[in-house]
Amino acid sequence: MESNLQELAIYGAGGFGRHVLAIVKRINAISPTYNVIGFYDDGFKIGDHVNGIPVIGGLDDLNNTDKPINVVLALGWSEVRKRVHSLITNEKVIFPTIIDPSVVMPDMEYAHIGKGCIICESVAFTCNLYMDDFVLLNMGTMVGHDVKLSPFVSTMPSVSISGEVSLGEAVYVGVGATVINRVEVGRNTIIGAGAVVTKSLPSDCTAVGIPAKPIKFR
Repeated sequence: MESNLQELAIYGAGGFGRHVLAIVKRINAISPTYNVIGFYDDGFKIGDHVNGIPVIGGLDDLNNTDKPINVVLALGWSEVRKRVHSLITNEKVIFPTIIDPSVVMPDMEYAHIGKGCIICESVAFTCNLYMDDFVLLNMGTMVGHDVKLSPFVSTMPSVSISGEVSLGEAVYVGVGATVINRVEVGRNTIIGAGAVVTKSLPSDCTAVGIPAKPIKFR
């Protein structure tokens, strides 16, 4: 690899980690940017290979790294991504935002995208988006105007979020769910796959169905 590429490690060597690796390859195919040096994952042994990339350690190894390193948290669940981030104490770790080249972003002048975000292929949003740190938008997510996504929000494939929606910290939106316009969802809430959210939802609940209703609280 070219010497001017940024070294990048992926935290999480599971299915989503491999997905992120594929996104990085697509980024590099258009504009060489990253040299993927390995995965961090405590579920694997150092020296194991995942899709041709070595496992270089776990959480302790990352915290003991003595040089600056770019790390992407490839963990699909909001709560897990948030917890792992809280356990990374190494100030040398840098969290870049990874955006697939296919993403449709028509008006970046009035959009804010924080650090550590992952925006997967075929995602599209319109204007005046506020996306805080460590947000994950999975494949095919559609986001309307004036949407606010708090830290650690996760959307799964084919989610549709209408305009003027606010999702609280660590909200998780399941596959194919729809959130209609002007809805607010409280922090740590899980929206089930295929649900249609027509009214605002409180924090710390799991909501399913059409229309979505809380079925339990945590």
